[in-house]
Amino acid sequence: MDDLAHAVWRKSTHSGNDNACVEVADLDAGWRTVRDSKNSTGPTLRFTPGEWAAFVVCVKDGEFG
Repeated sequence: MDDLAHAVWRKSTHSGNDNACVEVADLDAGWRTVRDSKNSTGPTLRFTPGEWAAFVVCVKDGEFG
C-alpha cells in the first residue's frame, strides 16, 4: 500500500478553525485515506474507490446527521 509519508492531506471545506476535523489524502488507484487532524501520526482509515463514492453519497444525502 502507499507510503503515507508522501500523502498530500486536505481538510474538509466544512471544517471550522478549531482543527477539530478530519483530513483526506488521495492514494494510488483511486483509494482514499482519512485521519484525525488532531492526531496526524495516529491511525488512518483507507477506502476503496467504491467505498469512498458510497460514503460521499451518504454524506450528501444527510445520512450521518
